[in-house]
Formats: sequence, C-alpha cells, structure tokens
Amino acid sequence: MLCVRNLGKDLRGFAVRGVSFDVEDGDYFVLLGPSGVGKTVLLELIAGITTPDEGRIMWDGQDITHERIHRRRMGLVYQDQALFPHMTVDQNIAFGLRPKKMRPAALRERVEKLAADVSVSDLLHRYPGTLSGGESQRVALARTLATDPRCLLLDEPLSSLDAQSRSELQALLRSLHRKGHTVIHVTHENKEAMALASRVAIMENGTITQVGTPSEVFHHPKSEFVARFVGIRNSFKGRFEASGNGNGSLSQFVTEGLTFQVLSEASSGTGFLVFRSEDLVVSRIRDDLSAENRFQGTVVDMAPARLGAELTIDIGVKVAALMTSDSVERLGVECGQDVWVSLKASAARYIEK
Repeated sequence: MLCVRNLGKDLRGFAVRGVSFDVEDGDYFVLLGPSGVGKTVLLELIAGITTPDEGRIMWDGQDITHERIHRRRMGLVYQDQALFPHMTVDQNIAFGLRPKKMRPAALRERVEKLAADVSVSDLLHRYPGTLSGGESQRVALARTLATDPRCLLLDEPLSSLDAQSRSELQALLRSLHRKGHTVIHVTHENKEAMALASRVAIMENGTITQVGTPSEVFHHPKSEFVARFVGIRNSFKGRFEASGNGNGSLSQFVTEGLTFQVLSEASSGTGFLVFRSEDLVVSRIRDDLSAENRFQGTVVDMAPARLGAELTIDIGVKVAALMTSDSVERLGVECGQDVWVSLKASAARYIEK
C-alpha cells in the first residue's frame, strides 16, 4: 500500500503542496486534472526522480521518501516511451532484466513471456523507429514490467494514440490490472478515468481536491472546479436558503431570479448548484409531475452528442440537457421551440462556496 502524506515541492513559478492520498494494493488509481497542475511532478516524486521539500511517501509502512530509485521498485512509463532507438524490441525488453543476471535460456523465456503479455511477440526483431505509437507504448510497458515493479506509474500513456490504438491499450491496461498490478495513471481525459480507474483523484493548482470512486467523483463533485472539470455543464452561482427542518428536507436555491428545490442539509449561504445534463427531462408539455423543479424555456442550440443531442435551453439561465435521438425525433424538438424541462430535487447538488 502506498501512502502519500502532505507532500510538497517548490518549483520555478509553481508548487505542489499538501498532497495526501492512499493507493491500495491492486488499485488502478487515476490522477486526473488539466495540464500544468503538477500530475507529472507528483509521479516523479513517487518514483524518486525528484526529492520533495516536505511530506512523506510510505510503502507498506516503510518510509521511502528518500529511498534510492532502484530500491523503490516503481516502474515509470513516460508519454514518449523513451525506447532505445538503437536496440530491437527484444533488446529493449531484455534491458530491464539486466540487473537480474539471468541465464540466457531463462532470459529468453522471460522476454517472450513479457512480449506475449503485451501482444508484441511478432515485433521482437523490429526497431522502435518502425513501430506505431500504440506498439511503442506496449514495448515500453513490457520493458518496465521486466523490472518487476510493485507499482506502475503511467504518465499520459494514451494521449498521443489514435482512437483504435487507445481502445486496444486501454484493454491491455485493464488486463494488467486484473492480474493484480497496482497502477497510478496520470491523465487529463475524463473518459480514460471512467474506462480504467478503480479510484480517481482530482488535482487542482498543485494539490488534491477530491478522491473517490469514479462514480463518487463524477456524480457527486465536491467543488465547482471538480464539477466543471468532470464535464458537468450545469453549474450556477446563487443563494442557498436552508429549510431549517433538517433530515434532507427540501430547501431553495435562487439564481438569476429562478428558484430550484434542492435536497440538502447545508446551512444557508452562497454557493453553487450543479446537476448533470442527463438528469434534465425535456418535454413539449408540462407533464412531469413527480419532479420538484419544472421550468418553461426556449431551445437556443442543439449539438450532436454520442447518443443523440445536447440541447441548450434558456429558462432564464441557459441549461444543458441530453436527449436521445429517438426522443428528439419523437418530440420534434428543434431550435427556437418552446419546451418544458424538469429536474428532481434529488438530482441537484448544492456546493458551498
């Protein structure tokens, strides 16, 4: 188990501060955040390439904060793979086995096993310059796995790949995870986190702002930044008025003259109301009587979405709603049309400022 406690590092014009999280054995832990927030720096601190100014890094209770790189057994794979261009794939993979001083037959068997594990057995005679991005990343993984790391550290491993290669490598990474490998994976892509992670940490301005399962982080963000970063388009600043009854009673949130009914035990104050586009129900008539929030508005924009269309509807504020293609066709929704939108109070989340 990896434990990071109050880790900090000052760099030129930037600092990682107060970073704390745990990674259980067998976790697929994704560090998610925009470019420039310190994700790669954090990986290098864990790997031992960079020394922290403060804080501790523990593995199974042992302090490894200042441990030498080779004794940490952390396998770092950078985005650019860093394969040796003058070596074949075979030689690149075998390079990680050099410290083990294996007999030739055992070395050959191990290289072939690693190549098979990452599906590059037919590439062993090739040189890195002749490989695709996806093939190079597989070789880099095999070379790192050869060192028998207790934790894989992956820095944006899918960012430079085409869609098919990205999908294939995701399947490989899931397979490695199922075999028991502990992985810390850095990315700025929400879809990667959803496809791979058992747990997610959101980074903002050099620190961790939220940690949890993908469902917890993506469906229950704890800050406006997290909500916006994970793709929740509906986020509105306003005033929360607590009901005073407690126990999750209906309270009110007021923004731009609109009043939303919200289930929350928070105290009165200013903050943000967030809700997912897929939780808005669009209809031509005011027919959803089970929803506590119902508003009439005008469709001002329609954009294609993966399963249909995302509508922008002006109800006094502009809200985003997802509709399936069947629903759009059945209701005959188009720009300029008046519609009703409804939202259950339980689907709206109030975030204190």
